[in-house]
Amino acid sequence: MSQVAKNQKLEATTQIGWNREQMAQRCAQDIEDGSYVNLGIGIPEKVAQYVPDGREVIYHTENGLLGMGNSPSDEELDADLINAGKKAVTAIPGASYFHHGDSFAMIRGNHIDVCVLGAMQVSMKGDLANWSTGAVDAIPAVGGAMDLVAGVKTIYILTQHTTKTGAAKILPECTFPLTGQKVVNRIYSDLCVIDVTENGLVLIELAPGISFDYVQERTGVALINGLSKKNNIADNHIVNTTHKAQQ
Repeated sequence: MSQVAKNQKLEATTQIGWNREQMAQRCAQDIEDGSYVNLGIGIPEKVAQYVPDGREVIYHTENGLLGMGNSPSDEELDADLINAGKKAVTAIPGASYFHHGDSFAMIRGNHIDVCVLGAMQVSMKGDLANWSTGAVDAIPAVGGAMDLVAGVKTIYILTQHTTKTGAAKILPECTFPLTGQKVVNRIYSDLCVIDVTENGLVLIELAPGISFDYVQERTGVALINGLSKKNNIADNHIVNTTHKAQQ
């Protein structure tokens, strides 16, 4: 077995960078107090579990709920209360229920502050592809993601840095059908945090033990090193992965 293959096998069995809970927690730290936030399906759903202490964030789900809470306990479970991903949720005090059409009016009317979505690919210009690979048997419709990236003020992407086979997901151009053009503001991966700017992709934070060069090798475009420290190894860390949710 070659050294490269050995390294890939080791990475597959050893946690490198942030795990999914830590990725969600890191993203939640950047959502401002009083924000109205929509969470996509997958890793983004975990963000709702990590509302920082003393901060009120109101979560919206496009099937018609403003004030979505955390995942329910067995005692709280209500089969009629689900999010857009068909997963059981809770509602915080003061939550509002409304028609699906009204929900999308909120989105299209620019009333949602932040949307956190997953991604298949992101381009260096902030283009997003997250609904189809373009294959013949792929999902036939884009769903609500296109409305979200067009109508929400700030778009955060929460995704693994590479595919399961190690291919880069951050590329010069997306090769999959686009969800939106120049819509992404920030990317949170298991390795780092990247800002999308007019000058290019700026790496502003690294997961613990990860170097700039390590990230660059796994990214399909040249990154701008925006780290403030002279050494390119991050010493920042997220120590608390205990779920924190609005009650």
